[in-house]
Amino acid sequence: MADPLLALREYAKLAPWNIRDLSTISGGILEASGVTPINAAAQSRPSDRTVRFYVTRHLMSAPDGRGTAATYSYRHLLQLLAIKLRQMEGATLAAIERELAESPGDVLEKRVAAALGTVPLPADLTVQMRGAPRGRVARVLGGRSSEAAEATAPARARPVDGAGWYQIGIGDGLRVSIRADHPAARSPVVLQKVADAVARVLVESAEEAAS
Repeated sequence: MADPLLALREYAKLAPWNIRDLSTISGGILEASGVTPINAAAQSRPSDRTVRFYVTRHLMSAPDGRGTAATYSYRHLLQLLAIKLRQMEGATLAAIERELAESPGDVLEKRVAAALGTVPLPADLTVQMRGAPRGRVARVLGGRSSEAAEATAPARARPVDGAGWYQIGIGDGLRVSIRADHPAARSPVVLQKVADAVARVLVESAEEAAS
């Protein structure tokens, strides 16, 4: 596994992005990390609307250009990841805004890499995308971002040894295995519920052991 910071920097080579590619790549990175949100509001993947809202709230820098010609840089990717990660930890948008204002680019990059723990290289990233990616993103992701891939690969699930099993990341280096023909494997929503339930049980068990 590549060093999280070095792997994260590989995405700078793909910038700039349009808003759709930015939200898609950030969502793929967050899913691959296996970070489990404690805040239900933070479970949703970043979307185009999410990015526009963060820009309006000055949580993210304004893009270069306007409308459909607007482009986003590596700095925007770091900001978006930082916002979602802090939301997953339960931080408010007001607190996140203060933190981002006080974080130089190199500090923000290191914090994001440390919080993610696991960062896939662009060539290993699996994403779900509406429509086809463009430019350098399309060349790196290839067919792995197609709607066909989305239909056959459950969200947050990763194939294991080609043996008909999937693994669902639940954070802290832990994964749950589920057979590909199990009913839960057919629904990303159910897979998310499975991951959340297991993570909740582990937290409760850890708290009981510590008491």
